[in-house]
Amino acid sequence: MRAPRSQERSRQASGRVQHLKLKLVVLLVLCVLPGFGALRMWLGGGSPAPLWAYGLVSLLAFFLYWSDKRKARDETWRTPEKVLHAVELLGGWPGALIAQQVFRHKTRKVSFQLVFWLIVLLHQVFWIDHLFLGASLVHLSFL
Repeated sequence: MRAPRSQERSRQASGRVQHLKLKLVVLLVLCVLPGFGALRMWLGGGSPAPLWAYGLVSLLAFFLYWSDKRKARDETWRTPEKVLHAVELLGGWPGALIAQQVFRHKTRKVSFQLVFWLIVLLHQVFWIDHLFLGASLVHLSFL
């Protein structure tokens, strides 16, 4: 059951993120593998692109969520969910996760959250494979 709009607005007006410390710990834990993997790739003579991508695309994701939340309030054209998910897939999931909590946006839509967390899991699996399994999963062919 959804809270009445007046309660929802008063919650948003408070501007507080509930359970902030726990959410920051979860974000930090989730960023360890991708951050370490991207840094190790760069310092090992590879490309710094993954490191830059996580930072820049996360900023893009944050601003897309902010814009979409603003448009939802104004009841104007919205950013398609597949665009938000594409940006998350490109490495913007940390920014998206922060934006979801700050703006309380897309947190109750189960279908959206399912795809979002699958994208986060995909990034974790990719870096586990790259760091600990010698990128063996990347070489599997599903075609």
